Amino acid sequence: MSVSSLINSQDGHIPASKRIPAIARPSISDRAKHALDIVEKFVEEECILADAIFEQQLGEEQSKKGPQFSTLEYGLMAEYLGKSRTASEATNCSAPDTGNMEVLAKYGTEAQKSRWLTPLLNGEIRSAFLMTEPDVASSDATNIGLQMYKDGDYWVLNGQKWWSSGTGNVRCKIYLVMGKSDPSNTTRYKQHSVILVPANTPGLTVSRVLSVIGFDHAPEGHGHVRFDNVRVPAENMILSEGRGFEVVQGRLGPGRIHHAMRSIGGAERALDWFLSRISDPTKWPFGQRLADHGIMLERVAQSRMEIDSARLVILNAAIIIDELGGKGALKEIAEAKVQSASVLLNVVDRAIQAYGAAGVSQDTPLAALWAHARTMRIVDGPDEVHMLQLGRNESKRGDTLRARIETQKVKAAQLFRRYHLEQVDSLELNRTPAKAYL
Repeated sequence: MSVSSLINSQDGHIPASKRIPAIARPSISDRAKHALDIVEKFVEEECILADAIFEQQLGEEQSKKGPQFSTLEYGLMAEYLGKSRTASEATNCSAPDTGNMEVLAKYGTEAQKSRWLTPLLNGEIRSAFLMTEPDVASSDATNIGLQMYKDGDYWVLNGQKWWSSGTGNVRCKIYLVMGKSDPSNTTRYKQHSVILVPANTPGLTVSRVLSVIGFDHAPEGHGHVRFDNVRVPAENMILSEGRGFEVVQGRLGPGRIHHAMRSIGGAERALDWFLSRISDPTKWPFGQRLADHGIMLERVAQSRMEIDSARLVILNAAIIIDELGGKGALKEIAEAKVQSASVLLNVVDRAIQAYGAAGVSQDTPLAALWAHARTMRIVDGPDEVHMLQLGRNESKRGDTLRARIETQKVKAAQLFRRYHLEQVDSLELNRTPAKAYL
């Protein structure tokens, strides 16, 4: 029996635009709703089906301003792109390209936009973002140590980067590289810069690509890149010397929302496979379907609650970014980043458990999804960094709240005195069975 790829409930197909959470609906334009339905249809009917073909053929050869969607509107679309490996590529919305396009659009000169942004938007080339380094604790970005020094009209770069997503792709033509340009600056956050480095610059070597928990992420790959006296024109500097952290923060805020919503899409796909498995009439462990075992229903319910809760956290962060910018949404971005990765990992793990041995094989997408989910706890800053930031900022309220609570106690005592009441514990007994004598 042939079933439409768009069916998503027992009542048939409910379009994506009709399933937008109520909290986000007022901020979504009709144009974005229409685009969201197109994305859903394209992913479900074309991209998911093409994933296997795409992966099988990996060994074979192979200036606009953009659509101007808000962070919230694009975030809703990113959820559907996260359900398929090929969807982001097919729509020219792959990471790290989307973030790099945003950097060039926001901070690039007209010459930089003409040379690099226009072909990126047209899908003619790919790009990479080089930040993480193997020899330092890159989770603290002030440790980034790739050397940059000025030599006339050029910057000279020496050092190495790794986990440089996209550098394995032969279509990758431009790198956005963060390095230390002013190590003597007393302000740590003004020691670094971001510069555009063409991929064919002499002295660059992509020495290898890195697997992800054993999976080969061809064709883009995550490169280990070496810089040996790489000379780059000074005009390739983004913004200006010493403003690297400004560029990076402007890029990573919205980028984390894109990642988070793609994670929600991945979790939804894992739940689809989970539900399909437990309703399979051929699977009858211990005399009943998996769906009739209470533990499976509990895991389904837990998955649904976690996905829906995380989605709202992410969309809330997207709304605040649109209203206040990335700096005004640091708390919400951190919450979205940590929670989305955790939810994806949990839901995929439950789905794998339902499939048993099949769940860790190549016969389902779950093993690859799990590897991706585990990686998301590290990508764009490990969970611990975001949790530390959240906890530190939240704890700053402690002294103020303690003072408020003490003030409330004093005022409550004053009210008791005003009404000539004695303040007592309503559960106080003072019950003694007998008087003790010495």
